Amino acid sequence: MIDKISKDELKSNLLSPKHWLRLIFMLVFVVLLYVASTIIGVLIALQFLFALITGKDNTNLRSLGGSITTYIFQVLQFLTYNSEDKAFPFSEWPAASAQSNVAARKASKESINQDEGKPE
Repeated sequence: MIDKISKDELKSNLLSPKHWLRLIFMLVFVVLLYVASTIIGVLIALQFLFALITGKDNTNLRSLGGSITTYIFQVLQFLTYNSEDKAFPFSEWPAASAQSNVAARKASKESINQDEGKPE
C-alpha cells in the first residue's frame, strides 16, 4: 500500500538528480540489452549449425553464451530495481557461470574420450 506523500516529498523526489541519473543509465542498459539479445540470437544459430555439422556443441560458443546470459541477467536486475549494481561497461564483464564451465569441461572430456576411443 502506498503511504500518503506530502507535496514537499513529491517535489523532492521529482527533482532528485539520483532518479534522473538512474533513468539515463536505464536507457543505456535498454539499448545494451537489445544488442546483447541480438548477439544471443546469432550465437544460438551458430551453436546449432556447429552442432549440426560436427555432432557436438562448441565450448567457446557455450562459454560466450554463458557470460552474455549472465550479463543480461545483471542488466535486468538493475532495470527492475532488484540491484543497484550497474553491469558492464560500468563494471567488469561477467564470467560464464560455474554451471556453464562445468558443462564445458564435461563436454570437452567426453570429446577427448571419444577421439581416443575410450568409453565415457
